[in-house]
Amino acid sequence: MKLLMAGPSPFVRKVLVLLHETDQVQAVETVQVTAAPGGADATLRAANPMAKIPALVRDDGPTLYDSRVITRFLDARAGAGLYPEKNPWDTLVLEATADGLMDAAVLMVYEKRFRDEAIQSSAWIEAQWSKVAGALDALNARWMSHLAGPMDIGHIGVGCALGYLDFRHEDRNWRTGREALTDWYAGFAARASMQATQPDG
Repeated sequence: MKLLMAGPSPFVRKVLVLLHETDQVQAVETVQVTAAPGGADATLRAANPMAKIPALVRDDGPTLYDSRVITRFLDARAGAGLYPEKNPWDTLVLEATADGLMDAAVLMVYEKRFRDEAIQSSAWIEAQWSKVAGALDALNARWMSHLAGPMDIGHIGVGCALGYLDFRHEDRNWRTGREALTDWYAGFAARASMQATQPDG
């Protein structure tokens, strides 16, 4: 199998962390592609009609895309149980919260990087940050008991989302007023899977 990836995408990192946590790193070859909006290369476009990463090219089936589809497939492949069969709803909502946070944080970067300066919207950027802040507040207020429990895909998603904020939005000081979430992340970020997948560019 081949995982198409690009740069420090938190959605790609979520897949990579799962691969480490489930001992599947050797089963998947990582392939760097170009995935910039409007400039994705032919390899990525052929694998995913929306030209988005990550995409998992399989030897025995069609390509899988969207990080949630890929992680669910890899979890099932390993029998790891990161998506619980019984009462999965909290786990799925936590994963969706993390993915929504990542999506808003990535869109903030895209606005600055891929739109002409003359048409960039600071109001739009702040609207995206309000989504990030809302997700952070919800995590700190409502989800700490879940995050303190056995690891599932929600933990991985939240960890990768917070790591992306540190990488791309350090100036926003997401930790301020969110001590419980800050403490949890300090422990989770020390895991070998997180250390092995830290973004570097």
